[in-house]
Amino acid sequence: MFVLLLLFIGLPLIEIYFLIEVGSEIGALPTIALSILTAVIGTWLVRLQGFGVLMRVRRMMDQGEVPALEVLDGALILVAGLFLLLPGFLTDIVGFLLLVPPLRRWVVGRYVQVAPAHRTPTRGEGQGPRVIEGDYRRDD
Repeated sequence: MFVLLLLFIGLPLIEIYFLIEVGSEIGALPTIALSILTAVIGTWLVRLQGFGVLMRVRRMMDQGEVPALEVLDGALILVAGLFLLLPGFLTDIVGFLLLVPPLRRWVVGRYVQVAPAHRTPTRGEGQGPRVIEGDYRRDD
């Protein structure tokens, strides 16, 4: 709960502080223009990399493989796009860092190591009826 409070209150305050500091150095209009420029460049990069991930997912699915890591990669690109659209320099930095492919691969690798693995229930552990698949033919 404390982390969410810190995230929703602390992050905007830090962003406002940086915007005020940058605005006092270069002026209000250049600060606004810089914020809009980072959003435009970020949107273009997110679109470019998002299409690349989409093509990799389609290629893997055509080959019969499960594109689990590519889906996580795409989710990080989506988060990067969200951060780049938010006004502020701290979120822009995080967004641009998430657009660096080696850094994204590292984050996905860390998530895979930390996240609990889904394990298939063994005999008797599953819920619901046991299903045995097969084919049949009626001889009359």
